[in-house]
Amino acid sequence: MREFLRSRRGNFGVMTALAMVPIMAGVAGTIDFVSLNNKATKLQNSLDVSGLAIATKYYSGMTKTELTRLGRDFFDSNLVNDRPDASDLIYNDEVADFQASASSKGDLSFIEVTSTIQQQGMIGGSITWKTARRAVVEVAPGQPACVLALDPHAATAVKLQGSTQVTLDGCVIASNSDAGDSVSRGGSAQVAADCVVTVGGTSGLTGYNTNLDCGIPREKQYASMDPLANIVPPAYTACKSVPGGKTKTLAPGTFCNKTISGDVTLNPGSYILRGGQIKLGGNGKLSGQGVTIFLMEGAEFTSNANEVINLSPPATGPYAGITIYQEKSNTQEVKINGGSGSNVTGFIYAPGAHVFYAGNSDMSGGGQCIRIVGNTIEMTGNSAVTSNCEAELGGKKMYAGRIISLVR
Repeated sequence: MREFLRSRRGNFGVMTALAMVPIMAGVAGTIDFVSLNNKATKLQNSLDVSGLAIATKYYSGMTKTELTRLGRDFFDSNLVNDRPDASDLIYNDEVADFQASASSKGDLSFIEVTSTIQQQGMIGGSITWKTARRAVVEVAPGQPACVLALDPHAATAVKLQGSTQVTLDGCVIASNSDAGDSVSRGGSAQVAADCVVTVGGTSGLTGYNTNLDCGIPREKQYASMDPLANIVPPAYTACKSVPGGKTKTLAPGTFCNKTISGDVTLNPGSYILRGGQIKLGGNGKLSGQGVTIFLMEGAEFTSNANEVINLSPPATGPYAGITIYQEKSNTQEVKINGGSGSNVTGFIYAPGAHVFYAGNSDMSGGGQCIRIVGNTIEMTGNSAVTSNCEAELGGKKMYAGRIISLVR
């Protein structure tokens, strides 16, 4: 027994066994780190792709839930390895907390997507390795626009027909439609603008009738953003009556299922039509400086060639720059076909409807901006439409297309 207790022949083996514990732990940790880093690289790639994909579809006002739902589809598809000769690096149960959000700074928007990846350590699973990744995508505006059709698929979403003369100084005609003739010019219509920008293709925009500073239309571009998507119409007030007689002056307020006709003067302010219509009738007139007309619950705005329209928007307040605002659920056509002496400035906004803009004479912006936003737009008739959009209208801007870049 004394000989056994004094023996040192097994010390090296014991010391080696004890030393192997931290060595093996270090090796296992290194393997875990490398494995997690490889997975994090693929996670980052998936975040980059999903952020860029969201940016192509993003529009102002999207909620965090909508952004996350949209980005998740692209994110998940890039975590699946379909190649039979390669194994997946990341499994769904290891990836968590995918989130997408948007912020803005001036004219720029930023899409941020984040997620985490974790795995159990090699030694008994007692250690959990976890790392977070994020991607940030910048969405910058394209060129200033004066005409924008929002329908994603309509043929001739912007139609320039007849003898119309469309001269847009310093701005662009834009269409979000992916149709082959998304923007179409026909007849003897003449077009002069900085450019034509469309998700789809164009028709008739060649030859002496077309003068584009950019040379040729820019087709297959990213969709343009709705410039007034975040505007909230005013709350309804008590229904007001409309005075009788052909000549009348109205004060701001809510008009329920009324027909406004004759020779009408609008005092400055907001006019809310709940149903009903503005239909002036033969030789009617509609004048209003500093006014915004809200077309709600199916309300209609129709003017014909023998009528005179003189409207301009307020210069300050939440509705600065907006002359006609039709809620998106209202699909009634907005028809502005003003006669001699007509002058309309500001936004004509009908995102869910067709906008027909024409006239018998010069309907010009008088050196100010006129911006037309509709689901589809037709500019026709014997009219010369001049828009100088270098000046801002109430701080509200409209752009054609978008520039997308990965910034982080």
